[in-house]
Amino acid sequence: MPTFRALIKPHVDTELEASVRADLRGDGQVSFRHLERAHVLGQTSTVEHVRVHWRMFLWGWRRRDVRECLGQVLRILGAGTMTAVGWVPPGNTGGSDVSPFRRLPIDPELAAEIARARRLANHIAD
Repeated sequence: MPTFRALIKPHVDTELEASVRADLRGDGQVSFRHLERAHVLGQTSTVEHVRVHWRMFLWGWRRRDVRECLGQVLRILGAGTMTAVGWVPPGNTGGSDVSPFRRLPIDPELAAEIARARRLANHIAD
């Protein structure tokens, strides 16, 4: 029986792979934008949420961005402990330039993927 995580993971993976491709092209801004999209998609799954913050940490590490790295350490701890109880602000993009408590609008394409995964997970569970 597929869970929300199993259903959303391929979409998170797609964004993480796009981030790697952008990094290989030397486009750090596009790379981080894909990490932000992965964060929005996976932020209600503890495993995916922590995984994306780890990738954001590595992104900051490669750029020697101390602020991003420190912010991601805090967010990794928060994602690992608060996601399961639902303490995540929807739409938050996960970077250190955004308060970890701030709700943001969700891109309609991402919202549709999240809704589809939730609907399927709930339908299968019924």
